Amino acid sequence: MWGDGGVLQLAIKVDVDTAIGLKEGVPTLLALFRRHAVAASFFVAFGPDNSGKAIRRLFKRGFLHKMWRTNPLRMYGLKTLLCGTFLPPPIIGELAPELLREVVDQGHELGLHGFDHVLWQDRLERLGEVAIAREIEGAIATYVKALKASPQSFAAPGWQANRASLAVQDRQGFLYCSDTRGGFPFMPTVQGHGYQTLQIPTTLPTLDEVLGLDGRRGERVNDVFLSHLRSDRLNVHTIHAEVEGRAQRHLFESLLRRLECRGVTYVKLCHVAEALLRHGTDHIPRAAIQPRPIPGRAGKVACQVVDDRT
Repeated sequence: MWGDGGVLQLAIKVDVDTAIGLKEGVPTLLALFRRHAVAASFFVAFGPDNSGKAIRRLFKRGFLHKMWRTNPLRMYGLKTLLCGTFLPPPIIGELAPELLREVVDQGHELGLHGFDHVLWQDRLERLGEVAIAREIEGAIATYVKALKASPQSFAAPGWQANRASLAVQDRQGFLYCSDTRGGFPFMPTVQGHGYQTLQIPTTLPTLDEVLGLDGRRGERVNDVFLSHLRSDRLNVHTIHAEVEGRAQRHLFESLLRRLECRGVTYVKLCHVAEALLRHGTDHIPRAAIQPRPIPGRAGKVACQVVDDRT
């Protein structure tokens, strides 16, 4: 299993959900990563920024409490919160192709975070394989147009995955996907059916799940992240360009400084996948994926589930 060598290994996964995340958050994060010698894995939603339509989540359990804790107006800005409703949705992947190329040129990985982020996150269960394939193919086409290369990886918006999305991903032949929350890389199973694309889950909580929960602010938030680090497994921390790259950039840089003191080794998820798949998939454990609630997040997300024998 990756991470068994006792070295504290951390992959920073950067989700870029919105236009403002790409245009403002990504340049800030690139500067921070240069300063702290971090190689990260970026995942961009390449289609329309329909952030305003997320208002439909009002009826999800825990959504209002999360909004109260995190202050979305400060995090995302008014313009983003109106995209797709009162303002036309910009196509994220077409806004700054030179910036996308800069991500790769600076040594980071760049994968797909879907096409219409809000549609996938909120309506995946209503989409069949045809519609899901259309979403992924739209993201691939925009990626290829901007970067003149094909993407190798996919991270599902909102950690939403099901049988249909996993089947489509298998047909696309991605090196790996990062659609889930869990503890270690695995080959996924849903309702007894096995799939062939490696899953590398997010293992740490995210800032919006921790911020304000039980009154946590400032360095108390970073204390939570550090407490979750393990030297016997790969650690994967998902951040958001809109958050850690903007309103919470100083808190995130403080985390990077504290990680330096812990002697963390940064790894890209693509390198993890390549190492794990070098000798095939027989040695990679299988685990089920089930939708489950997690603290600090509204609704359910796709979680890795293992029994006591795994």
